[in-house]
Amino acid sequence: MRNTSDMIEQYLKQLLQASPDGIVELQRNELAEQFQCVPSQINYVISTRFTLDKGYLVESKRGGGGYIRIQKVDLPMHEKIHVHVSQTIGAEIDQSAAEGLIYRLEEAKLVSCREANLLKAAMHRETIGLKLPLRDEVRARLLKAMLVALLTK
Repeated sequence: MRNTSDMIEQYLKQLLQASPDGIVELQRNELAEQFQCVPSQINYVISTRFTLDKGYLVESKRGGGGYIRIQKVDLPMHEKIHVHVSQTIGAEIDQSAAEGLIYRLEEAKLVSCREANLLKAAMHRETIGLKLPLRDEVRARLLKAMLVALLTK
């Protein structure tokens, strides 16, 4: 017999497959109630089985009106870009390398001027405000997530 985490994963994948736009928005507490489990089990399933590496973009808002939005990301159209971005960024990236990558993406018209400015502002050392090497690791993770969200329109 399958465990609860497997059933939750299967249910969410069925919802995504049935969704015309590949996006599902749900309430964590309602889902936990449906599967008779604690909300933290829903968090566990989403954080381990619906990751960016596995082709999912997850957005979460906590609180009374909170929700979880899961989006299936189809990468084939932009696969070369994603591979290049992942290889270029790696596990860490410094501010100048991040800005160079953002400049190249803007020059190639893959991101708008406004999007590039937002990316640069988020990548700035003062914005991140951590000591090295943690700052470069956080910058890399942020940049990867932001670029996947932007490049999979």
